[in-house]
Amino acid sequence: MRKSGRAPRTVSMTEGPLVINVLVYAVPIIFSSMLQLFFNAADTVVVGQFSGKEALAAVGSVGSLNNMIISLFIGLSIGVNVLVASFSGARLDREVSDTVHTSVLLSVVGGLLLGIVGIAAARPLLQIMGSPEDVLDLAVLYVRILFAGMPAQMLYNFSSAILRAVGDTRRPLYFLTVSGVVNVLLNLLFVIPLQMSVAGVALATILSQGLAAAMVTHSLMTAHGPIRLRPGKLRLHGRILRRIFSIGIPAGIQSMLFSFSNVIIQSSVNSFGTVVVAANAAASNLGNFVYQAMNAFQQTITSFAGQNLGAGKPRRVIGSLRACLMWVSIFGVVLGLLSCVFVRPLLSLFSSEPEVIEAGILRVYVVNGPYVLCGVMDVMTGVMRGIGYSTLPMLVSLMGACVFRILWILLVFPSHRSIFWLMLSYPVSWLITFLVLAFLFSRLWKRLAASPPHSPAKETGLRPEA
Repeated sequence: MRKSGRAPRTVSMTEGPLVINVLVYAVPIIFSSMLQLFFNAADTVVVGQFSGKEALAAVGSVGSLNNMIISLFIGLSIGVNVLVASFSGARLDREVSDTVHTSVLLSVVGGLLLGIVGIAAARPLLQIMGSPEDVLDLAVLYVRILFAGMPAQMLYNFSSAILRAVGDTRRPLYFLTVSGVVNVLLNLLFVIPLQMSVAGVALATILSQGLAAAMVTHSLMTAHGPIRLRPGKLRLHGRILRRIFSIGIPAGIQSMLFSFSNVIIQSSVNSFGTVVVAANAAASNLGNFVYQAMNAFQQTITSFAGQNLGAGKPRRVIGSLRACLMWVSIFGVVLGLLSCVFVRPLLSLFSSEPEVIEAGILRVYVVNGPYVLCGVMDVMTGVMRGIGYSTLPMLVSLMGACVFRILWILLVFPSHRSIFWLMLSYPVSWLITFLVLAFLFSRLWKRLAASPPHSPAKETGLRPEA
């Protein structure tokens, strides 16, 4: 059996103190996620300050739609992460290499298909969502430009998932730092002197994402060990593709369910008019920074659980879960409170119009304050994916997020028609979903403790090379 070499930038997931290693692994993901959000936030800030509330509403009204459409492929990148982590923990070099080449090709092909679908379906989907007529054309233009750059976005996400799976979370951060600076500079150039409005910020986003994709792909092509990317070996390995789909499709569907419920909520927000839509866009961008800081621990537990189960160390799976729950609670509570305390100056970064700021404050209080509930819910989802169970959290999310929120809008919202009652559906659904997931995992783990580990690497039926 060949041993997998460990790159010098990696964090050990199968050895060492978990509380420290989890944090060291997660912090670069937090900053990487913040920089990715900076793409959209920079778009929102620039158009809000220099192009007016109509352009701000156009950019903000498409966020949930964009997330829903790309969720399936982002889910597939989670499948890639779980497989590479599990194979790496089990020291299955050939399977790591096959997964790398399958996933990179899948990201490019999937990105092209997604771009075509997104460009074609942009207008009818935005009309179904009830986007205000005065911003519809701007919103359609913004969406279509974003989807033209989808292959680069998918390539970056899949390649970064590979690096994270072997413990390297630093290089994706470096790449996004560079591309984030480029994004801001291009935003300012396209919007202020060139007066390109939403087209300018969309173009800046896809160009900077293309730069990030090029850098992370180059890092794989020059890497040492089984994660090295060789263009001549690019092919779709059926046995690997099936495992990526079996883990990634349920994860993607789960993300789509959350996004779909957000699309429905966005449709209700749209009914309040342009000012509220713009305010919701600004408040959502602010809340996303809190969410992404917590979501880093979902990604962390997925990698730690996959590697430790692949290495035959199930006790470290539980230790990793406890550490992630502790850290996500700390980050969620602190950042949620800070966003509420400094809500007014933070919202003023996105818009200088008083009515937009006032309308956005309520969403920040109702959603960001209890955001920690979303964080612990995501960690429970991540640990279940990491040990190879992806369908169960998908089904729980179907009921706890999508179905519950739809019922809320149909049964509760009509008799309490206000932004407060609309936004309240978020923390209530997070709490319910977390409690159900925690109960199911505790039952599942007791059963697993009495049987051989449910490792994604073992499920392939593959064996180490002699």
